[in-house]
Amino acid sequence: MNIIRIHDIAEHEGEEVTLRGWVHKRTGKGKLAFLLIRDGSGFAQCVAFKGDLDEETFETISHIPQESSVIITGTIRKDDRAPGLPGGFELGVSALNVVQSAALDYPMALKEHGADFALDNRHFWIRMQSQWAILRIRATIISAVREWLDNNGFTLMDTPILTPAAAEGTTTLFETEYFDEGKAYLAQTGQLYNEANIFAFGKVYCFGPTFRAEKSKTRRHLTEFWMVEPEIAFCDLDELMEVEEQFVSHIVQRVLKENRPELESLGRDISALEKVEGSFPRISYDKAVEMIKEIQAETEDPEEKEFLEIEWGMDFGARHETVLTQQFEKPVFVYGYPTQVKAFYMEPMPGRPEACKSVDLLAPEGYGEIIGGSERMSDPDLLLQRLHEHGLPEESFKWYLELRKFGSVPHSGFGMGIERTVAWICGTDHIRETIPFPRTIKRVYP
Repeated sequence: MNIIRIHDIAEHEGEEVTLRGWVHKRTGKGKLAFLLIRDGSGFAQCVAFKGDLDEETFETISHIPQESSVIITGTIRKDDRAPGLPGGFELGVSALNVVQSAALDYPMALKEHGADFALDNRHFWIRMQSQWAILRIRATIISAVREWLDNNGFTLMDTPILTPAAAEGTTTLFETEYFDEGKAYLAQTGQLYNEANIFAFGKVYCFGPTFRAEKSKTRRHLTEFWMVEPEIAFCDLDELMEVEEQFVSHIVQRVLKENRPELESLGRDISALEKVEGSFPRISYDKAVEMIKEIQAETEDPEEKEFLEIEWGMDFGARHETVLTQQFEKPVFVYGYPTQVKAFYMEPMPGRPEACKSVDLLAPEGYGEIIGGSERMSDPDLLLQRLHEHGLPEESFKWYLELRKFGSVPHSGFGMGIERTVAWICGTDHIRETIPFPRTIKRVYP
């Protein structure tokens, strides 16, 4: 028995092979029956001809319920019209073994479903072809993230998920009791610990789940998401942007190489992704505010004018980022944000304490921020002052302040949200589709 995976189907043209998977769809009439089989690596059309099979086998194929698990044998032949992922090949059925005949009341039958119904049945929704394609691309993105960092001198460091204090904002913490030690919190970021790690390893990254108790229902927000956070010693803001360019370009080009069929099945404009390489545009926050004001002045829609209202010192909302990125074909860097809208640890701009050495990378086509980063503060006295200004407990950050007293150097880092990156690369509308089991403010099941 030559068992293959559908992903490798093109390598077995003319051979008799066996597939093991699930019936994703069944169609046909008369002497022909068609099964679209899913095996985890792809989708393949299997064609049963009544004249080639005994009557019992053909009847089984003609009436087998969706999602039944099967072992199916036949010969691979090329047919450019054959659907599937990858398409262009089909299997002519010679034998079928039903592992389990599925119940007839499968909730996620192949028809349109509302978002709430689909999320209530997320454990089945991930079997749908579009969701399968998105999550396959997600896996490639994560692999590409690790590949680039591992091949460019970064060392993986696992940072705590339970932390004693906020790193970015006290209002977005998930709180828990920690024995008799008081409160502990689910980590918003591993960055502060990685700042300690760079003094031992130079270039490091952490990669894991992070948590934000934001009561947001937008298409860009989850309460639990995955983030990769590189941190680099002896690195200023300009060098950091160069790292991000190379990093993001590698990820996109790897997906184009390995997941083109999945992108095509999602209807993604691949030509837009093919432009994501080389250097990216860089504009200051000051310039970005001017551009948004110009766009606002030109719009005739009163509601749009209101959404685009902006003054220096304000953080960008989703609509600001959308109209800004629509002016560019590549991701765009916006640097030098107001100090008051950024985290306490960001180095101020020389001669401009009201602005800091921060940078966001905004994805094109209206997808907004996928990376946030900065040059970190090196001066221990100024860092302590910032802690007090943000109302953070000095005792909890004693160790962090000590990093600036023993061998402090200019250093920088960034965090990239995996789900936002997946949404952009896949061209999907909502971030809840980019993770197997999304967590939002109204949903903790399944």
